[in-house]
Amino acid sequence: MLTRIQKWGNSQGIRFPKTILEEANISVGDEITLSVHEGTIIVEPARKTRGKYQIQDLVAQMPEDYEVEEVSWGAPQGREVW
Repeated sequence: MLTRIQKWGNSQGIRFPKTILEEANISVGDEITLSVHEGTIIVEPARKTRGKYQIQDLVAQMPEDYEVEEVSWGAPQGREVW
């Protein structure tokens, strides 16, 4: 499909046909991720964890010296078997 980049105010934009959005599982108002790979613009639906955060963003915030450690939750209560 051939389309054009159009000027809207001080911005530029692309209009996507409804069929293209349906095929990509994107709806009006959805958040998308834009990236460029080897000169190609890639438009993807935003992937979120529980609708609020992206795991890549959360992992990027972890300190470089972070080390996993065991946490004691106390003695078993009730009929748990460990």
